[in-house]
Amino acid sequence: MNHDIIEALRQIDSDLEMNINEKMSRHTTFKTGGPASLFIRPDSLEQLKKVVALLKRAEVPYFILGNGSNLLVSDKGYDGAIISTDKFTDIRLEDEKTIYAEAGVKNSAIAAFARDNSLTGFEFAAGIPGSLGGAVIMNAGAYGGEMKLIVKEVRALSPQGEIIRLDNEALRFDYRTSALKGKDFIVISALLELEKGDKDEISAQMNELALKRKEKQPLEYPSAGSTFKRPEGYFAGKLIEDSGLRGYTVGGAMVSDKHCGFVINKSEATSKDIYTLILNVQNTVYEKFGVRLEPEVILLGKF
Repeated sequence: MNHDIIEALRQIDSDLEMNINEKMSRHTTFKTGGPASLFIRPDSLEQLKKVVALLKRAEVPYFILGNGSNLLVSDKGYDGAIISTDKFTDIRLEDEKTIYAEAGVKNSAIAAFARDNSLTGFEFAAGIPGSLGGAVIMNAGAYGGEMKLIVKEVRALSPQGEIIRLDNEALRFDYRTSALKGKDFIVISALLELEKGDKDEISAQMNELALKRKEKQPLEYPSAGSTFKRPEGYFAGKLIEDSGLRGYTVGGAMVSDKHCGFVINKSEATSKDIYTLILNVQNTVYEKFGVRLEPEVILLGKF
């Protein structure tokens, strides 16, 4: 990373947290990935705006990181800046049925906050790894729930450096996507509109879903959750299983024998192991069933 850029970033705020050549294996749920040239953790909206503006002027590529739960970073790393939102953790009641939460708040924390305030509607997301920003962009969902059912409004930083507000309709939520996906917008916060409920019933529902996850998902191994999107008319895990790929391995990566829709880091896998396995699964399923599986996982860096 250019020394002048680092000095310019330091001049934004002496308290701005930065690390050079930060191992991304520390920041992804796959526990793989080489070094990012620069890892930045702004702790305020003003810091974030200034950092993004400077990187754009200097033509330095950057990537916004939440909890790293849907991300596969190349073993070669990322030749650019990673901007982490993990300090954006404010959460509060906006009114009796609405939660305000910043992009870096983990979904599990929002679920617990909703339960403690007797608000129902977020139980489905309690076990979804990751933070709110990524959940909004990807329209995360599970067990019949999804973000589009509860997001009232999103506040985001536009490509022009302006703070804009997008309501539910403007977000154009669809299966594992939204109007923000693939665009140069950065989620700052969201308003989540829930319903009043019974605290004990909400807690029981969360416990029931947690038990289902533990029984059916390989939570004991590093992974990125469901690796593939659900193809229309099919289930990815069933296609993979019917292709004879249960337990299939490449290096330390493996198709989970507990749930074939999960690719796991079974034993010190590299990102190349995981990437190669994903490609091989795609090709095998396509050869057998004519269905092209599309990964949910975001690839960052050179593969």
